Amino acid sequence: MTANSEGRYRIGVDIGGTFTDGTLVNSNSGRVTTSKVLSTPYDPASGFISAVQKLLDLDDSVKPEAVEHVVHATTVATNAIIEGKTAKTAFVTTEGFRDMLEIARQIRPSLYDLQFEKPAPLVPRQLCFEVPERLDAKGQVVTPLDEAALDEVVDRIAESGVEAVAVCLLHSYRNGDHEQRIGKAIAAKLPNVIISLSSEVVPEFREYLRASTTVINSSVAPIVRTYLASISKKLHALNITSELLVMQSSGGVYPAAAASENPVFMVESGPAAGAVAAASLGTALGYPNVISFDMGGTTAKASLIRNGQPNITKDYSVGGAAQNGTGAFGGASGYPIRTPVVDLVEIGAGGGSIAWVDSGGALRVGPQSAGADPGPVCYGLGGEQPTITDANLVLGRLDPAYFAGGEMSLNLDAAREAIRTQCAEPLGLSVEEAAHGIVEIANTAMVNALRLVSVQRGHDPRDFMLVGFGGAGPAHAVRLAEQAGIPRVLIPQGPGTASALGLLVTDVRMEGSSTLIIRSDEIEHSRIASEFDRLEAAGREAHSVAASASGTPLFERTIEMRYWGQSFELSVPAPSSSTIDQAWMNELTESFHDAHEMAYGFRAKDEPVELVNLRLTTIGKIVRPQMQKLKNIGTDVFVAFKGERPVYFAENSGEKGVVQTPVYDRSKLPAGAVFEGPAIIEEPDCTTVIHPAWTVTVDEFGNLEIEINS
Repeated sequence: MTANSEGRYRIGVDIGGTFTDGTLVNSNSGRVTTSKVLSTPYDPASGFISAVQKLLDLDDSVKPEAVEHVVHATTVATNAIIEGKTAKTAFVTTEGFRDMLEIARQIRPSLYDLQFEKPAPLVPRQLCFEVPERLDAKGQVVTPLDEAALDEVVDRIAESGVEAVAVCLLHSYRNGDHEQRIGKAIAAKLPNVIISLSSEVVPEFREYLRASTTVINSSVAPIVRTYLASISKKLHALNITSELLVMQSSGGVYPAAAASENPVFMVESGPAAGAVAAASLGTALGYPNVISFDMGGTTAKASLIRNGQPNITKDYSVGGAAQNGTGAFGGASGYPIRTPVVDLVEIGAGGGSIAWVDSGGALRVGPQSAGADPGPVCYGLGGEQPTITDANLVLGRLDPAYFAGGEMSLNLDAAREAIRTQCAEPLGLSVEEAAHGIVEIANTAMVNALRLVSVQRGHDPRDFMLVGFGGAGPAHAVRLAEQAGIPRVLIPQGPGTASALGLLVTDVRMEGSSTLIIRSDEIEHSRIASEFDRLEAAGREAHSVAASASGTPLFERTIEMRYWGQSFELSVPAPSSSTIDQAWMNELTESFHDAHEMAYGFRAKDEPVELVNLRLTTIGKIVRPQMQKLKNIGTDVFVAFKGERPVYFAENSGEKGVVQTPVYDRSKLPAGAVFEGPAIIEEPDCTTVIHPAWTVTVDEFGNLEIEINS
C-alpha cells in the first residue's frame, strides 16, 4: 500500500511522568493509531522516539515521508527548573537594580508561615551585573547608556563562562533601544551565548515579573535547544523530515526553532495538551462547557472550558510548592512567568502516587510518586511502596492480566502485601478497606481541584460536563463527578492517549503584547488602533516565517483592564467591530464590568476604567482530523461482554462492599448501547469504572456518555 493511497499523517507525542503517549492520525480518513511506552526520565528523547517507532511498527503502511508534521508536548523546561538544573546564566539590568531577583516580591504563599523561604534566584548575585542607563515610564532617556561601562560588564560576563544572558532594563517595554544595544555588544563578544531581551520576550510593565520571565527563558534555552535538536536528529534517522512543532503553555503550537529561542512559552506544555483535547472534543459533540480532568501516572490536572475555550491566565509560577494557578500573581512560592498559560490546577495525585501513614497515624496519598522507575509495586519493576494503581488493582477495578492491553502483567499478591504491611496493619484495617481509603483520599484531593477551577472561579459545576481521560482518569472520573455535583461524564475514545491526540487538534499560535496603562476616558482611540496594527504586522511576519503547517493567519485581540487604582487586571476580549471609536470603547467597558462581576461578585460602573495591556494572538489554523463513526451493528451491549469479577464499591450494601460486576470490551461496544452501573469497561490504555446509580450511553463515535440516574 502506497503513502498516496493512505493519504497524509500527523504524529503527536506527549511525555508524562510515567508514560510517553504517541498518536498517529490519518489526515484524510481520521483513523487513529496510538502507542504507549514507559517514559525514560534519564533521557526523555529516548521515550519520545520509542513511541514514534512503535506507531510506525503498528501501521507499516505509513511511510515516513508521508508524515506532515510531528507535534510534541514536554515538561523538559519545567523539570529543569524544579530540579535546579538550569543553564549557567548571567543577568544584566539598570544600575541600582542588581538585587531585583534576590528581593523578588513581598507576598508569600502562606501568610503566617514563619519558616517559609523564597526559592533561590535562578541567577546567583555574583552573575548579576549593572549598567549605568535609565529610561522614564514613557520610554524617554533620562541617563544615556554608558558604553565604556557596558564593555567592562561584557568582559566580566565573558570571564564567568555562562551559557546564557538575560537582559532586563527599567521601562524597556516602552523603549527597547538600550536592551538592543546591550544584546549586540554581548553577541559580538560571545557569539555562542544565548541572549534573551525582556523587550522581546515579554514587553510589559512590572520589572520583577518581566525579569523573572526573561531569566527563565534564558536559563532553560540551552537545555531545550539541545533536547529539541536531539529529537530532530532521531526523527531524521527514521526518515521523518517534516516540521517539528511544540505545544505552548497557552494551548497553541509553535515551531521547534521558535521554541528553542523562546522556551518560556512552553514551560507548561504538557498539561495544556489535555485541556485542548477536552475543549475540541466537547465542542465537536455539542458540549462547549466542560471541565477537563486529566489523571496520569504522576499528577492530575483540572481545567475549565467555557464556550469551547480554555481559560487563559498570565499569573503563574513554576518551580515552587503546589499552588492553585491564578490569584495574586499566581502561586507565590515559585518563579513567576508572564506568558499566557492555560488556567489549570495540578496536584500530585496520579496512578503512581504513593500511599503512606504519617507520624500521627493518618493515611496520606502523594505528592511523592513512584513514576515510571520503579513504578507501582504491581508493575514488578522494583517498586516497594503502595500506590493508587496498586489500590485499584486490589479493589478489583483493574484486571492483572489485561493491563496495557495485556502487554504488561500486574502482580496482585505483591500489591496486596504492600498495602497490608504499610497501610492496613498500622491502621487496623482490612486490605480492601485500606485500598478503598487510598482511592477515596486521592479522590477528595481531586474533587478539591475540580472545585478550584469551577466554584472558586464563579461557575456552577452542575452546568458542566466532566471529560475524564489520561491513563488513570476514567477509573476515577465517575466518582469525582458524583462528589463534585457534576451530573454528566464523558470518556473519549482512547482516553489514555487523549493528551497526545490533543496535540493534533490545536493551532499555531504566536503572542504579542503592548503596555498602555491609561484611563479609557483619556486615551485617543487612534493610539489603540495603531498599536494593534503594529502587533498584527509583527504577527503576520512571524507567521510567514514559521507557520508552514497552517493556513492564513487570524487574529484574536484582548485587552487587560482594571478599575483605576486597582493592582490587578482582567483580560477582556476586544469587541468584534473593526472600527475603534467611542461605541467600541463603551462595549469594551461593559464587557469589563461583566468580567469583574463574574470574578469578584460586583461591578463599579461609576469608577474610571484603565487599559493596561493590549494583547494580540496570531493564529494559524490547522485542519483538524475528523472523528470516525462506529459501524452500525445494533445496540445490544452483550456483544462486548467479557465476563464478571468481584469489585469493591463502598456504595454497595452487600458483604464487605464487594459486588459481581460485568466487564465489557470497549472496542466492541456498539453505538447506541445503554447499560447501568456498576460496570467495568476495559481497553488497552485504561479502564473505566462505572459506579452504581450511573447509566452509560455509547454515542455514534464510540465516546462514553455517563449520567447519574435522576
